[in-house]
Formats: sequence, structure tokens, C-alpha cells
Amino acid sequence: MADTQTASPEFLTVPELAALLRIKERKVYDLAASGEIPVSRVTGKLLFPEREIRAWIAGGSSGGRASEAPVRADIFLGSHDPLLEWAIRQSRCGLATRFDGSLDGLRRFGNGEGVATGLHLLDENGKDWNRNRVAETFADQNAVLIAWARRSRGLVIPKAAEGAIRSVADLAGRRVAPRSSDTGTQSLLEHLLAEAGLSPRDTLFGESAPSESDAVMAVAQGAVECTFGLESFARLFGLGFVPLVEERFDLVVDRRAWFEPPLQRLFSFCKSSSFTDHAATVAGFDIGELGRVMWNA
Repeated sequence: MADTQTASPEFLTVPELAALLRIKERKVYDLAASGEIPVSRVTGKLLFPEREIRAWIAGGSSGGRASEAPVRADIFLGSHDPLLEWAIRQSRCGLATRFDGSLDGLRRFGNGEGVATGLHLLDENGKDWNRNRVAETFADQNAVLIAWARRSRGLVIPKAAEGAIRSVADLAGRRVAPRSSDTGTQSLLEHLLAEAGLSPRDTLFGESAPSESDAVMAVAQGAVECTFGLESFARLFGLGFVPLVEERFDLVVDRRAWFEPPLQRLFSFCKSSSFTDHAATVAGFDIGELGRVMWNA
């Protein structure tokens, strides 16, 4: 009798692998981008070798024994926040920092490269800050999302331009300092441009600024007419500011690292009068929810 059983495919597509692993398709793309799973790229499509994928799944088995999670480096990843950076330094908690953007931080945290990461990412529906993205990305990790601050973000402009630049629509044809595509700032700016019927091509985007302070400095020096930044930096440089959004800046923290001395020292310092007094001087910041658990894996 002929064998009528359907042979397993040599390669799996993104939907097939998502179904096999019982995860969302976006998580498959994240795994492929991080190099965590074997993948081939053919004519722009992602294909996953079925035999190697099953070997990868088998390799993750604990064999009935609890597997020990790798020890994370004492590094704070993700997006830059001036109050967070100050607290890390002032608390002398021993954490190093690598602030290269919200998306960069998510990737590196997923790869175990740090104990925590900061982010300010609006979801595709423009309604939720951080929680949906973190829940999709880290559902299978020992992670928790903790509130840090609400921040006022908008257009940082020269004082002389306060009457001429009053909304995102006014950026058409103007020189704007953008941020890297890995940052929540740039992703949010492009979202707001789209809502105003504009695209990045409608502005004169220059080379991306490596940090928020560099972007604001470009405005202060007259190299550009505007950047999309925090009110705190605009006030620090004596520049004009057009508020557009109140964003959430939250922290994804490894649950095991939370109980280790560096993070314990940092968050103990955040309960001190020294911290709260300083936070009160940072323009456009609200720390009323600091420490609140926003999501738990």
C-alpha cells in the first residue's frame, strides 16, 4: 500500500513556525533578527529549516531538570532618560549603561545582554505605551515591566520660531534633526507625521543624531530648525517648546536581577528625598507612578 502520509516540509514559513512554537508572528521575526534560531533568507522571505528548528527546540529541553538562566551583565540598556541616567550615577549602584534606543534595548535585553532596558514605544493602534510590545516580545522570559515616568515630548525649536512652528504639519520643508530608526523618538515622530498627512521625505531630515541631547544641541547651534525632543532638554538649552504628547517611559527588568544589589540600590535611592527633590526640577516629568508594575510575564 502506498504511504499516504504527508511528508514534513523541508522549510517552514513564518506562520508555520509561529504555529509550531505557539507564539505570535512578530516574535518569530524578533527571534530571526537576534540570530537565536536558524533561518535562511531567500528572495526577501524568511524560511526556517525544519530539521534544524526541531533540533533547536530539543536543545532547549531541560531533560526534567531545572535549567539555570544565564547571568546577565550589570548593564542598563535601551532608551536614554536624563532622570534615570542621573539616578544611576548618583546612587552609585554599579550599573553600566548602553543607551542606544528603545528597539536596540529590546533586542539586547532579549539576548540577555543587560539586567534592564528603558523604552517609550507607542503601539500600532496609537493607544498603548510599551505594554503590548513587551508582552508580545517577552512572554516567555522572566521579565516585568515597571513604570518610571510620564514625559512631555514635542517640537524643540529656536525661540524666534515659536510663532512659525506650532504643529507637526509646520515641519514640511524644514530642516529637522532626526534620531536613529532604533529609537522610540523617531518611530513616534514618523507616526505623528503620518497622522498629519506627511512622510519623512516631506521634511529635510539630516543625519540622525546619536542622542537626544545631540539633537537638541543641533537646534541650539542653528544647524537645524527643529527636533522632536523632551521638554526637559528644551528648557535646559533655553529653547522654545511645542508640547505634542505625554509619553510613558517604562523599564523592562529581569526578575532575578531585581533582587541583586545593583538594581536594589538604584530603586532604594529612588525612594529618597534626594531623588524626589531632583525629579521635581526636571521640566515635563511626572514620577507619580514610579515603581508600579505595568505587566508581569
